[in-house]
Amino acid sequence: MEFFRIRKDIPFMRHALIFNIVSMLTFVAAVYFLVTKQLHFSVEFTGGTVMEVKYAQAANLEKVRATLTGLGYHPEVSAIDTARDAMIRLPNAAGTSAADTAARVFGELCKAEQGTVKQIDKVTDKGAHEMKSACIHADGSEGVALQKVEFVGPQVGEELAQNGLNALIMVVVGVMIYLAIRFEWKFAVAAIVANLHDVVIILGFFAFFEWEFSLTVLAAVLAVLGYSVNESVVIFDRIRENFRKQRKMTVHEVIDNAITSTISRTIITHGCTQLMVLSMLFLGGPTLHYFAIALTIGICFGIYSSVFVAAAVAMWLGVKREDLIKPIKEKDETDGAVV
Repeated sequence: MEFFRIRKDIPFMRHALIFNIVSMLTFVAAVYFLVTKQLHFSVEFTGGTVMEVKYAQAANLEKVRATLTGLGYHPEVSAIDTARDAMIRLPNAAGTSAADTAARVFGELCKAEQGTVKQIDKVTDKGAHEMKSACIHADGSEGVALQKVEFVGPQVGEELAQNGLNALIMVVVGVMIYLAIRFEWKFAVAAIVANLHDVVIILGFFAFFEWEFSLTVLAAVLAVLGYSVNESVVIFDRIRENFRKQRKMTVHEVIDNAITSTISRTIITHGCTQLMVLSMLFLGGPTLHYFAIALTIGICFGIYSSVFVAAAVAMWLGVKREDLIKPIKEKDETDGAVV
């Protein structure tokens, strides 16, 4: 399916050096911010207090977030299970235990609901009695209850960070093996250079603006890896096809034609995906905010890197028709007979 067709090939490779210098400067800037400012990790990586509260009515997450921000916290507030349940993640505070943090936070939440904190004897599912904090209104009704309090230690965060790094390495290795088998090692190297370019730039944005880096953002980064590879594979596949059909074209012309002929497909695919991501960005609330931002940056730079980084690197590595198409052996006139 195509919205339009460009009749004359755009000479992308003629300007590849200029665009790759821009890419290199952007990459170096991203690395600089990662080293100097570093990533602002969420509670999942650094450790902290995790609370689960249950409201009598649908939880107003914005109100909860504003209340805790007024206490000086930078909370992560998200809905769980039902609209009445909310999970609150709070970073570690020096000299304060998880129990003290939970008591202070729940007290403020109860105050915002115009109630009083009381200890209620509740019966668990197993029939045991357990004392839990609840916010009781003047009429005796329960406004909000503290369901659970957990402390996430820094060791758990380190383990999550290590697992995330392992996942990133496994994706990179898997992509290289796949492209080397399907195409040729030069394409595999070019695609990985382009993909790592996208990942580092996303991380550089998060470091520069001090956006919170959470597990959801890590998932977005891994998604961008696969998404960017898909665009590179489409272009590489068209390059291989052109090498078979257009035997009089130079390598530059083959690559330019491959990129130009896939522009319509690129606009359709990335445009539709970006519309979905923008809906998450503007309508998904704070929970999906940074996830959508990471995907938006990844999509924009994924298009750029597939054209001006992956294709250009493959060209500079010396990819040629013989790398993808095995030459046809001329038949021996004697047909193997020995005179």
